[in-house]
Amino acid sequence: MIKLAKGNLAKRALPVESPLAMPRHEVNEAAQASKMAFSLIDLVTLMARLFVLVMTAGLSWYGAREMHSVLSANGIAGLQWLFLALFCVNFSWISFAFSQATLGLLYQISPFSSRRKEKEAEGVTAILLPVYNEDPVRIRATIHAMHHDLLKQAPGQFAFFILSDTNKADAWVAEEQAFFPLLNNDSAACPIFYRRRYNNAERKAGNIAEWVMRFGDDYECMIVLDADSLMGAECLVSLTRRMSAEPSLGLIQTLPTIIRANTLYSRLQQFANHCFGPIYASGLAAWHGNSSNFWGHNAIIRTKAFAEASGLPVLAGKAPFGGHVMSHDFMEAALLRRAGWGVRFDTDLTASYEEAPPSLVDVIVRDRRWCQGNLQHNAFVFAKGFHFATRLHLFSGIMSYLSAVFWLLLILVGFALAIQAYFVRPEYFANPSLFPTWPVFDFEKARSLFILSMALVLAPKVYGWFAALLNFRRCLQFGGPILLTLSTMVEAVLSALYAPILMLSQFQVVYSVFKGKDSGWKPQSRDDGATSWKVASRAHYSHTIFGMALASSALFLSEELFYWSLPISFGLVFSIPLSWLSGGRKRGNLIRFFGILRAPEEKQPHPIVALQLHSMTLVDGSFNNELASLKRLVSDASLFHWHLAQMPVDKENKEFCRDWICAEWQILNNDNISGLLDHLSDAECLAILQHQSLMRAMQKYLPE
Repeated sequence: MIKLAKGNLAKRALPVESPLAMPRHEVNEAAQASKMAFSLIDLVTLMARLFVLVMTAGLSWYGAREMHSVLSANGIAGLQWLFLALFCVNFSWISFAFSQATLGLLYQISPFSSRRKEKEAEGVTAILLPVYNEDPVRIRATIHAMHHDLLKQAPGQFAFFILSDTNKADAWVAEEQAFFPLLNNDSAACPIFYRRRYNNAERKAGNIAEWVMRFGDDYECMIVLDADSLMGAECLVSLTRRMSAEPSLGLIQTLPTIIRANTLYSRLQQFANHCFGPIYASGLAAWHGNSSNFWGHNAIIRTKAFAEASGLPVLAGKAPFGGHVMSHDFMEAALLRRAGWGVRFDTDLTASYEEAPPSLVDVIVRDRRWCQGNLQHNAFVFAKGFHFATRLHLFSGIMSYLSAVFWLLLILVGFALAIQAYFVRPEYFANPSLFPTWPVFDFEKARSLFILSMALVLAPKVYGWFAALLNFRRCLQFGGPILLTLSTMVEAVLSALYAPILMLSQFQVVYSVFKGKDSGWKPQSRDDGATSWKVASRAHYSHTIFGMALASSALFLSEELFYWSLPISFGLVFSIPLSWLSGGRKRGNLIRFFGILRAPEEKQPHPIVALQLHSMTLVDGSFNNELASLKRLVSDASLFHWHLAQMPVDKENKEFCRDWICAEWQILNNDNISGLLDHLSDAECLAILQHQSLMRAMQKYLPE
């Protein structure tokens, strides 16, 4: 039974606290004994890992041998050795991805499927929704839809916690105005609670940890969402039942499906997610076994296991490599596994959704933060106690960004070799011999190796197309075999155009991290991503210049090299218009009109998706997001007093808070709210909202 905190029960937004200790762990600690008994599934996982390992190693060896013979039959020297080394790294990386996709295809077309065990769950599961300067209307619609679905299918089994880290005054009050009508403490149905954190330490990881340490002991499990997450009741209930049936599991990650894509770039991601995503996911789940990963949302976690195992260490040094762990999700899964808990990826669950970044610029902004977080993981790759699969997860995360560096270096070294061949006169009689030493370059093998490389890169897309084609019902959801085939081709072409832009952008963000720049903490864009020509030009002018230089150099050296380099240089030269096209609802709707890049959820959306869309229309028309925060508060007495009821007692530190002192003076010397707002800074406005004494002084502006 959930009880509200003591005090004015009608106004408090949180239940009685039930603390749970969550100690910090060190980077290096001994692994604990596994809580999972050996089973037949572990044998299958071992076979899957051997499959991926052997195929990756075999392809890598073959590629290295062929490239060695391509470069020179008379020996390799100088830059050729560097080119060979870079090629081996890149070829091994695409071989690893191909091996996982091939494993995934085998699982997708297999007639055998294993049903996960389920058992009726006991107790209440918390649904945590962390927010940070987000649009509260969208989140309110999400909660309204999920709450309505749970009331019908699982009353009394779940409780929502909106965990705000919002640090802007207007966004904070907009949240309160949006969420206030939803809040309730009906434990027999589905209570909804709201908490805003005054101290944003450790970002989302700190937000979740603070909830665990305050309320975690009352909840066996917690389901973590993102601001753009949406999950149906059947998925939520299945997650709790699977956790109940497997006491040794610490976490189950679902496969989120992208929905509501309305721009060109987000539709590309949505189609790839629906068509190719299941192939990759099946391969990952097969070799991960019970040592899988966590993506930070749309997953269920055993609360006490998380508290016991996942207190994140603080890394030595300053950001970007030191300080608090940014990509906390990978490490929380890694720490759970080190403590002996199972971490599983269940790809068969449906009604788990998320949204995609709307434009190329938004993806690059997100990559900056993700890159820093992933590169931080170098401190853990060889740390004590981690499972081999965990180390591979961390290494893969690092390589997902370093691969851009290796690809760019491979291109530059290749051009350096071409320049060397053009300007440097070959020494035909460098060694004493009756016969000249001719430069050798096997073009036939080079062409074959290029075709093989492209085949490895494109194979997962072909796998996804083939798997969808075999499933008649699923094929129809994509628009039928013709539209499915056309969409696959369009996605492949557009992805190829955007790939070199992303490669160069990721190289730049890696360079920025190694220079010591911290990414900060910016909210993810959730709008239509319409990018102006000015913004696109500023973001991609360097890419355009680099692409032009690359194309010009290639054409100068040889016409053949120009055509070989065109897949890279073309996308870079036209990066500005490509970026402009990537965002904007109108541009996305144009391609949707022709039925291209269609996703199954578009024609027949899941009921929870339709319910969320309907909930968006139910938002009160009087909800005005343009009003300043303080004016909005004093115009609604009930919201004002509710806000006041959430505030902690002020600490005696006024002399150290300049904004507090200045705001107090402004309140005392302004008789109306408009005059006050004319003189307040943003920091002073925020000080009023989070200091009880100042809010009490604001009561003089309330209407009588």
